[in-house]
Amino acid sequence: MTSNEVLSMYEKIAGLTSGMAMAAQAGDWERLSQLETRCLIERAAASSGMPALQGAQRSRKVELIKQILANDRAIRAVTEPWMSRLDATMCAH
Repeated sequence: MTSNEVLSMYEKIAGLTSGMAMAAQAGDWERLSQLETRCLIERAAASSGMPALQGAQRSRKVELIKQILANDRAIRAVTEPWMSRLDATMCAH
């Protein structure tokens, strides 16, 4: 995997997780699931190893990781309360 491919992968994952956050906020669970699958496929490319990035490329990678983590927090802010309510409902019956 080249440096440009690494950044491309992070760009794609950032875009996918942004879409996941929007789907979660809209309650579109099917779309959230579809995007999650695409994200996992994209991430699997990293299993072949990634080169260390330097300078501007490293800074961009860090920026993208921060975006991905912010998207993850937004997704969890919606899904965790929903999952807790579902769990409480399941346990009540």
